[in-house]
Amino acid sequence: MDKNNARGAAEKRVEELKGYYRHILIFVIVNGLLYLLQTGVLNSLLPEAFPKESYYYEWITTNILIWALILVVHTLIIFRHKFAFFKKWEERQIQKYMDEDRSKMDKYK
Repeated sequence: MDKNNARGAAEKRVEELKGYYRHILIFVIVNGLLYLLQTGVLNSLLPEAFPKESYYYEWITTNILIWALILVVHTLIIFRHKFAFFKKWEERQIQKYMDEDRSKMDKYK
């Protein structure tokens, strides 16, 4: 049974990593295209009716920054076991809840 739990945890970790790398790939492709659109590199490929004025694309920089912040948070979540802060925080929380449970049990004795 212990091998099954270890395999299940490993499979879950692999799925998390696949999702993270997919997130990076989508971020690079979408925001790369948006950046090229903003800089005017793609103007020759756009249909005639498509707006080409730069003020139509001022939102792209904000979009890239917000998405980059989301990607940073995703990175922190995925690699949480590599950051000592998160491990120490988890240990403190576990200890806190164990102490609370212990004090409740002592209270009812």
